[in-house]
Order: sequence, then C-alpha cells, then structure tokens
Amino acid sequence: MAGLTHSVLRTTILGFGGVGLLSTEMLSASRLPAERPGSSPYLVRTAAESPLSYQLLLTDENIIPQVFDSLHRLQADVIDFNLGCPAPLVRRSGGGSSLMDHPDRVRRIVARSRKQTNLPLTAKIRLGETLDEEKLRNFCRMLAGEGIDLLTVHARLRAEPFARPPRWPWVGKIKQWLDIPVIANGSIDSVASARRCLSESGADGLMIGRAAARMPWIFAAVAREVYRVEIPETKPCLPHLYDEFVRGLIERFRPERRLGRLKEFTHYFAGNYFFGHQLASRVQASCSLEEAWEQATAFFAANDRDGDGTVQAP
Repeated sequence: MAGLTHSVLRTTILGFGGVGLLSTEMLSASRLPAERPGSSPYLVRTAAESPLSYQLLLTDENIIPQVFDSLHRLQADVIDFNLGCPAPLVRRSGGGSSLMDHPDRVRRIVARSRKQTNLPLTAKIRLGETLDEEKLRNFCRMLAGEGIDLLTVHARLRAEPFARPPRWPWVGKIKQWLDIPVIANGSIDSVASARRCLSESGADGLMIGRAAARMPWIFAAVAREVYRVEIPETKPCLPHLYDEFVRGLIERFRPERRLGRLKEFTHYFAGNYFFGHQLASRVQASCSLEEAWEQATAFFAANDRDGDGTVQAP
C-alpha cells in the first residue's frame, strides 16, 4: 500500500464513513526522528484523521527511544509493527516478513517498545514461509505475551500472490491461540467476501487494503450490511470523487509528490470501469499532474454513459 495510504485517501474514505481505524504508509523507523510533519509527505495529516495508526518498519531495537519520542510528538493514536511485508527490498533490509524468521529479535523489539509507551501496540503478519502451525503459534503467542494489543493477519504465505485465495481458516486458528483481538486481511473486496471471511475465520474485525483504493466507500458498505451500523447509503460519483482526490493532492502535497500518488490511486480506481485499463494507462503515461487530470477528465466524459458517474456499493 506504499503511495496509497496517505492523507488524501484516508479523508476520502472518511467521507463515506464506516472505518474504525486508519493507517499511515509504512514509515522507516530509522528516518522518522529526522522527518518533519511540515515537509515529510509521509506525515501529512488532517485533524479529521483519527484514530490513526502509525505503521513502522523497525528492525533496530537501539533506536526505539528516539522513534517513540517522535511518535508521541506526532500524537499517534496507535503504533503498528509491519512484520508481514513481502517486498524483496523490505526483506533485504531485514524488515517486513523476514522478521518472522527472527523471533528473538522481534521479542526484544516489542518488549522494549512496550516499555516506551502506553499507546496501543499492534502488529501485522503473514502466515510465514510455509504452513508450520507450531512455529506460527509460538510467534503469535510471543507477540501477545510481550505486549501486542491486537494482531492483524494477512491470510497468505509470504510468497503467495494476491491471485491465490486467502487461507481465512488459519486466521481462526490464530484467534483460538490468543486472548487479544485478531483481525483478518486479504482479498476482502465486497460485502460478500467480508461475510465469508468472518464466517471462515471468526475474526474480531477486518482490514481492507487494495479495495480501499478502488472503492473508498467499501468500509461504509461493510459497516452497514455486515455490522449493521446506521450509515446512509450513497451512490458514489466516480468523476467527482476523482476530482476531489486530485484537489486534495494539490492542497496537501508538494508538486513533486502529487503525480506518483495519483498514478498509484488510479491503478486501482480504474477497476471501476469496464475499459478502466485505458484510464490507468493514460494517467500512467502522463508527465504532469495537470496532464493526468486532463486525461482522466476526458476518459470520464467518454465513459460516463449514465451522465452522473454513479456506481453501486459493493
């Protein structure tokens, strides 16, 4: 979700409602003490974005005091350890899912972090390299024992692609082992899949990633249809939503930080259209935000057959 879970997407989601906890992009813990909220694109945040979880790529326990001082100054609501990212670059740095192979190091990181803050500590993991029930159980119990308050599980092995159906029953196994809340993640992209996930996993809640960029209203739909939260049903107007997204990028980010974030968002958002690959490719080929915006506007004009750009909730 790098380049996606920034302030503009978060407030877009909030506009529809239904979300219980927001997240930052993955933050490099080693760089965080030197980052400044007024200049760092990773720390842009509006007053409406709460509660907000600050997601850490943390591999060195020795920098924990400085890192947590920064998080307290930033008024983080929750602190999350990324123990599940499978990206090769992250793994080569010793972070993400590679940390699951070093439980003693993770134990020290969590234990020392717990002493630094009273804020909720959470972690996100995958199921591991292979389906090793004993290894996974020991790792999860260690996390809970050292002070993790909530665990999110992406229900795939480290090398499994997104096309592979998630192993939601394994989230259920983990829930049985722990006394803390367990959240399910992976391929939750509709009300129907949310229901199936909860049925198969018995999870305490759901984390939605890629689908949030394609359908920022999915949280409202799931909250209303699955959790029976009273949220008015709305029909999102796609051109208007996209237009507001671009304006949000202009308002909150420096010029050099806007186009890349729009391209990342458009890659997923284009999935709402039958010929969405045309929208994605036009924006991807653009050399400026203004050009990308013009290309998107032209696409909407040609493909908005109903005249109002509305779509049905998932």
